[in-house]
Amino acid sequence: MGVKLAYETWGEGSRPLVLLHGFTGSRGAFDGLRPLLGRHVRAVAVDLPGHGATPLPDQRGRDGFLETVGALVSLVDSLGQGPVDLLGYSQGARVALAAAVRAPDRFGRLIMESGSPGLHRRQERAARREADGQLAAFIRTRGVDAFVDRWEQLPLFAGLRQLPQERKDALRAMRGACTAEGLAGALECLGLGVQPDFWPELHAQRLPTLLLTGAADAKFTQLARRMATELPVVWRHAFEGCGHAPHLESPEAYAREVLGFLQTPWYEAPQFDSPLAAGEGRVTS
Repeated sequence: MGVKLAYETWGEGSRPLVLLHGFTGSRGAFDGLRPLLGRHVRAVAVDLPGHGATPLPDQRGRDGFLETVGALVSLVDSLGQGPVDLLGYSQGARVALAAAVRAPDRFGRLIMESGSPGLHRRQERAARREADGQLAAFIRTRGVDAFVDRWEQLPLFAGLRQLPQERKDALRAMRGACTAEGLAGALECLGLGVQPDFWPELHAQRLPTLLLTGAADAKFTQLARRMATELPVVWRHAFEGCGHAPHLESPEAYAREVLGFLQTPWYEAPQFDSPLAAGEGRVTS
């Protein structure tokens, strides 16, 4: 039957907004945005496979990734709300893009925070699968606490180390609630090395798209710039003083960008006959 995604809803608005967390997160990863977004949206906060209450897919590798994308589309269908908006962070941004590519008629707008369309070269994907396999083995052997100690020291998360102690403790507790098999399995079915390459699909992606990054996260800000040259209808913003997780590092500014994007009237993107013509009608900032 395939994996079923656990989720919860919050917010008083009528506009559905599906929230997809990053690796080591859960449906509670965006709880800090509740007082900022709750009056405007009806959030559907999802546990991705291997996290929270959602089990791992039946399959691993690329098939497991596609199984997860299918489960997300099925969840959206079950909501009975018509086209919904998607917001994903990091791992969740990659899943969100995949769902938008697979079933664009189910979605209204796409927000990707610190996301990637995938690795373009086969050798890069193979190297990433090997690295993720080694990390999965570390998690299974050493356990979640040892892994989180290592994970939190990555330069990518330097901005999170500047958070107030109470918020750092809450983030650590969420990460520590993961299981070793859940995290290891998530690397094997949702990792960048098994994700299909969606770069060739971007020019045909008609959903209005917002790309968010932290300006201090040079790698993902550069990725966002590259994506913005391929997407027909796109808005991009980099938060000054933020790293990989602006929704945690600067939640007020983050919420303003999200709401500004969701509340902006958009024209229907024109249909282009060739990728070259897709540059017309692009909106960037």
